[in-house]
Amino acid sequence: MEETNRKPSAITSSCHVVAMPFPVTQEWHNLLSSYEKPPNVHFRTIPNVIPSELVRAKDFPGFLEAVATNLEVPFEKVLDELHPGVDVIVADTCLNWVVRVGNHRSIPVASFWTMSATVFSVFLHFDLLSQNGHFPVQLSERGEEVVDYIPGVPPTRLRDLPAFFHGSGRKTLHRALEDASMVPKAQYLLFTSAYELEAGVVDALKSKFPFPVYSVGPSIPYLELQDNSCLTTSDQNDVPDYLKWLNSQPKESVLYVSMGSFLSMSSAQMEEIICGVCSSGVRFLWVSRGATTLFKDVHVNTGLIVPWCDQLRVLSHPSIGGFWTHCGWNSAMEAVFSGIPMLTSPIAWDQTPNSKKIVDDWNIGWRVKQGVDLERLITREDVAKLVKSFMEPESDEVKQMRKKAKELQEACQAAIADGGSSHTNLKSFIRDISHGEHK
Repeated sequence: MEETNRKPSAITSSCHVVAMPFPVTQEWHNLLSSYEKPPNVHFRTIPNVIPSELVRAKDFPGFLEAVATNLEVPFEKVLDELHPGVDVIVADTCLNWVVRVGNHRSIPVASFWTMSATVFSVFLHFDLLSQNGHFPVQLSERGEEVVDYIPGVPPTRLRDLPAFFHGSGRKTLHRALEDASMVPKAQYLLFTSAYELEAGVVDALKSKFPFPVYSVGPSIPYLELQDNSCLTTSDQNDVPDYLKWLNSQPKESVLYVSMGSFLSMSSAQMEEIICGVCSSGVRFLWVSRGATTLFKDVHVNTGLIVPWCDQLRVLSHPSIGGFWTHCGWNSAMEAVFSGIPMLTSPIAWDQTPNSKKIVDDWNIGWRVKQGVDLERLITREDVAKLVKSFMEPESDEVKQMRKKAKELQEACQAAIADGGSSHTNLKSFIRDISHGEHK
């Protein structure tokens, strides 16, 4: 948990902000302690009362249950110990009980939604799916039916909604609905998206809620990119090897591949993807967390495999021309910010609607899997063909996609610039809480 005491420019009053990210245990404090932080930010932690980050993917429904039931009491204990008193709490929307705690203590709460505004609106208006006979359904039979009645959300196939129709998504659906249902009782709603990327749905939500709704994204570490000169300088003693390798590659020639760090696909499918990418002849940089053994039987002549990289710095490198992604929202925001088209390969939860937004709404990506049968194995031959086509610089379709990606990049970076939508919204939020408008 972050305890922040800010004095924004042109605002004379101080404001004690408690940020409740997800999660906030001693384990995460140990992971974050090596990072530099501003002097007016202080960490407070609660005990490790939820499953470890190392094992939570094995039982994600159980992890969410622990988050919903085990954190509230120790969080209130920390609040009791803080001095001076707390002026506002900024909390991950998934920690929905924080709204109740804040209201009980007369402390304003800003609900911080870390997925797309589109996904939030789907959960908030979930009753419309039931009313229109679209839940529950079998996607194999009705997945192509279109939902066109959720305020501000573009027409969307049922199969492109969040993955709550079956499996673990169905098991955790009630938690997402509870999270969304508590937001109307908060005093602010913050989105990690830029307004320009989801204007329709943000406008619809602004008209629905009586309190401020602010888009302040992209919430990615772009400030760390203020000086990218190390990417091309001749003095590369302090530059990681993977950036040195990228420096030696032609412009927009490298496909960056990252399958995420939480959810994963079958080993059989991963093997086909690896063989397909490696045999495509396309240059690639692949982040493989703990799964390097899968590459032992393939010849990697045109690529580099690393266990970790600074993803935003890589996506911002001029040699990157595409990004194969599972479509987590942060990764999507980093790609948009960097002007990089995406090959989308969603697995679960919000990744599916993110893929739809990337491909159909923003027109800056291709789906790896096409058609109705999304469970089928995509072969290495299909992967190689897809990657070659996606990275072909002379293709008119690729040129248009890259042009659109650069346009979105300009809109995204304008949003965070002085006077841009996100910059203005963040200043307005700070002004609101500093003046205690909702106290």
